[in-house]
Amino acid sequence: MTDIIAGGKRRVPLLRRFVGLAEAMATPHGVDRYTELIAPTVTVNDLRAQVTAVRREGDRSVTLSLRPTRQWRGFRAGQFVRVGVVVDGVRHTRCFSPCGSEHGADGRLELTVKAHPSGLVSQELLERARPGLMVDLAQAAGEFHLPMPRPRDIVLISAGSGITPVLAMLRTLVDERHDGRVAFLHYVRRPEELVHAQELRRLAAARGVAVIVGCTAADGAGDVDGHFSAGHLALAAPWVRGAQAYLCGPARMMAAVREVYDGMGLGARLHTEAFDAAPAAVPSDDEVHGTVTFSASGIDAANTGDVLLEQAEAAGLSPEHGCRMGICFSCTAVRRSGCTRNALTGEADAEPDQPIQLCINRPVGDVDIVV
Repeated sequence: MTDIIAGGKRRVPLLRRFVGLAEAMATPHGVDRYTELIAPTVTVNDLRAQVTAVRREGDRSVTLSLRPTRQWRGFRAGQFVRVGVVVDGVRHTRCFSPCGSEHGADGRLELTVKAHPSGLVSQELLERARPGLMVDLAQAAGEFHLPMPRPRDIVLISAGSGITPVLAMLRTLVDERHDGRVAFLHYVRRPEELVHAQELRRLAAARGVAVIVGCTAADGAGDVDGHFSAGHLALAAPWVRGAQAYLCGPARMMAAVREVYDGMGLGARLHTEAFDAAPAAVPSDDEVHGTVTFSASGIDAANTGDVLLEQAEAAGLSPEHGCRMGICFSCTAVRRSGCTRNALTGEADAEPDQPIQLCINRPVGDVDIVV
């Protein structure tokens, strides 16, 4: 806040002047890079979070409780956050969806991370996350969330890691004492892969939520067998025609759900979020040639046909990125010249000076990108 003193002059508070002076002295790193060494939870500008609890489920999943610093503005159930973790001296950023209620009393976040064999950050968190660990955090983002006002009847459908955003929705609805009907339909391959199993059963028993778990590779181990079907949906939510549905899972499962909803004429009621990218189009041989110029770094590299983010990393660069699947837009950079093809849609674009996502665009011939 700026004070007005006699004569109409504005007086900058002492604390703000001190912070401004400290920022100037700390340039180019900023004050927070120094406070990180002494008191990591005290920040002037940066949003960070401290891990306060760690719970591992099975051999591939870990749930972290995080206490954000004062800059945190909260989230809406279903949104994602970008989390930065230092691995071998290099800071890496990935996207995760909070799985707790958006009404958490103390403002803490809960993230469940499923480790993938080649996942650098997920493996690091699974193997080495401990209470006290500090991570970088970005404000929540994403259009996949429960609307206001809440729909009366809601169907939540997920598979695998897709459970996190829809579990956040379920917990939020429970905290709000939502009086409409809610069904939760989730798929795993085998029962040992199910996370938050006790929580789901507790919610089903205490709150009357229809929870159905399907096992796709272990007949008789779940409430239903096999992959998603119209029969499973009818069992979970016989009132589905009047409900809004929220879906998160792998591409193949989501396509199956979409087909059923479209077949029933309910496609407009289905709201989706993918947690993995659709299969990328393979570039043709006549597109893999030329030079990729990372003009902000003064580096040229032969075009390998990979997406620009991977080509930049292969060239020794570290452009900011998050999801690596075209969702979070954190890797967006300006393409000065040349043509790129979207690996997900197959669309080519050669308009100069346009922002593009590095993680899903491949160069076609010579390209100049501001990285």
